[in-house]
Order: sequence, then structure tokens, then C-alpha cells
Amino acid sequence: MTFNKESGLVKLWVKMVQDGTYTRDQVPKMFNLQEVVADVLDEQAAEDVA
Repeated sequence: MTFNKESGLVKLWVKMVQDGTYTRDQVPKMFNLQEVVADVLDEQAAEDVA
């Protein structure tokens, strides 16, 4: 199983990290979940700066 940016679990973890409920390091190492969540957060941070 692999996750993508549109996966419900990815969206949930992105929201929880953004809200401060969890940190990036606390995202579970399940398949590619940590990597995709980090990518989404990095993209959003880059958009906020631009």
C-alpha cells in the first residue's frame, strides 16, 4: 500500500501537524505516510512564503 497527497490519512496527519497536535517526527512510519505528509507540509510552507 502506498499513500498519495489525496489520501484521507495523509490529509488527516497534515492537519494534525499543522494544528500542533503532533510533530512531523510523530507521524507513523507506515509505508510512505511520513514521506508524503512531509512533502505536503513542505509544499504548503513554500506556497506560504511565495
